[in-house]
Amino acid sequence: MPSLPCQRWKIAAPPADAVQAISQATGLAPLLAQVLVNRGITHPAQAAVFRDPEALALPNPLTEFPDLEKSVELLSQAIQEKLPVAICGDYDADGMTSTALLLRALRFLGGQVDYAIPSRMTDGYGINERIVREFAEAGIKLILTVDNGISAYGAIALAVELGLTVIITDHHDLPEILPPAQAILNPKLLPATSLYHGLAGVGVAYILAVTTAQRLGQLTGLTSQLLELYTLGTIADLAPLVGVNRRWLKRGLRLLPQSQILGVQALIKVANIQVGQKSLQPDDIGFQLGPRINAVGRIGNPQWVIELLTTTNPDLAQEQAQRCEETNRQRQTLCETIEQEAIKLIESTPLLWQEDRVLLVVHPHWHHGVIGIVASRLVERYGVPVFIATEEGEGQIRGSARGTEEFHIYEALDRCKDLLGKFGGHRAAGGFSLAAANLEAFQQRLRTFAHEHLQPEQLRPLVKIDAEARFADLTFELRQQIDQLQPWGIGNEFPVFWTPQVRLLEQRRVGKEQKHLQLTLTDGPGQIKLKGIAWRWGEYAPLPACLDLAYKLQVNDYRGEKTLQLEIVGCRLP
Repeated sequence: MPSLPCQRWKIAAPPADAVQAISQATGLAPLLAQVLVNRGITHPAQAAVFRDPEALALPNPLTEFPDLEKSVELLSQAIQEKLPVAICGDYDADGMTSTALLLRALRFLGGQVDYAIPSRMTDGYGINERIVREFAEAGIKLILTVDNGISAYGAIALAVELGLTVIITDHHDLPEILPPAQAILNPKLLPATSLYHGLAGVGVAYILAVTTAQRLGQLTGLTSQLLELYTLGTIADLAPLVGVNRRWLKRGLRLLPQSQILGVQALIKVANIQVGQKSLQPDDIGFQLGPRINAVGRIGNPQWVIELLTTTNPDLAQEQAQRCEETNRQRQTLCETIEQEAIKLIESTPLLWQEDRVLLVVHPHWHHGVIGIVASRLVERYGVPVFIATEEGEGQIRGSARGTEEFHIYEALDRCKDLLGKFGGHRAAGGFSLAAANLEAFQQRLRTFAHEHLQPEQLRPLVKIDAEARFADLTFELRQQIDQLQPWGIGNEFPVFWTPQVRLLEQRRVGKEQKHLQLTLTDGPGQIKLKGIAWRWGEYAPLPACLDLAYKLQVNDYRGEKTLQLEIVGCRLP
């Protein structure tokens, strides 16, 4: 029996009458109407807003965020009185775009502003006491945290004790006791029903910057460049593309091809994204721009990205974009090496991940800047939550975690908090550190948590499928309708269809290392033939000659010739 990806399928089955009603009201193909119903859109008015997110009526953020008024007052006063302000960011794409956004905004508004980003290698995540003391010694009067701070009780308490004003802007899950900052902006403090609840850190920074500029009467000429950075950070951080995110991203994606920011123009160029006059798509950021930014935060110097996104010098923009490009190539090589070493370790030890219902893998020499990416790949491969870590010296271990549909990473880490030095994150991902002496107890605690939250049948990667389709349904018109409903992404995933008993007429490995599979497919004798691509499935070749396939409908543009192509995401025996 040939080897197949180990998966479980969840095929949506919405009421047929609801699908028909949405299709008739919108003119969308029934397949796409079913996708909308699967997303909870069951009324024509909801469908109209989904098709045109910019029609969504937003409540005033001043009425939503309890501390926004106070934050704007404190920041406006600091700008007007020329008080030194410092931003403490983070080294991921969300934190770096947030830092660049506020630097651009505050400089535009006449503020005296500097910034610091903790070192991934020596500091770890978030503002710390060293940074606070350095800010105080430099005469800083107001600290703005972006994409961090909500869990940094000790550092914030020290800042207040030293007489500094602190505004926390963050989006991570809330600790039991909030830090004693003068103001806290975090969408997790809002009801889950709020349209602002899904904001990433850069979204909170965007609201603070725009609201402050409005208060000072200096918004003209500022909004578009801030919206571009918001768009980059939101998609790169895998924030849910619903609510206010969907509304603002629709416009931000239109702005990026003709970006006002020299660094964004340079990054698009080195990534070789062909923009023309069209909007960028979330995948352009998620798979092209975002990784180049994130790579610098993982294994390079975050200052390169801050300079890239704030400079007005074309030569410096090009230089820093090229640095992002080269760093991303190094990151790819590191990830490949660590992934193969992890797989070998898992399968040769062997680790009892199926019995434990969670996978904890530790190696002394892995680069902790990229192990989070490897954790995501291991989740895709094994279907269980993954905690991956490396030794830091002096008896310390540091790691990253990625969850599954039913496993909440932050809650799991919180269950282990007495064993950990630092930890943070949210449902899908997190980071942690601990003494090596606590490793065995940590593994046992994770095992207990996993047994409470995961059933044996949930220990396989989940493929969510929207609708069954025949190849005759897959047309350029359908793909055009899919594009019209962008942005797709986290929380509003790109549509996945499936077709039973697809025949594989041809299959061959492709790519530099033969890691991918290219397929020629048909769903019946004498029927339509389509090409398919299965990324990272080379190890499963040859696949059986007949399979049920799950896929995304894509367009392959090769030398100007456009053809429909299926991006295979799942398969099973008929």
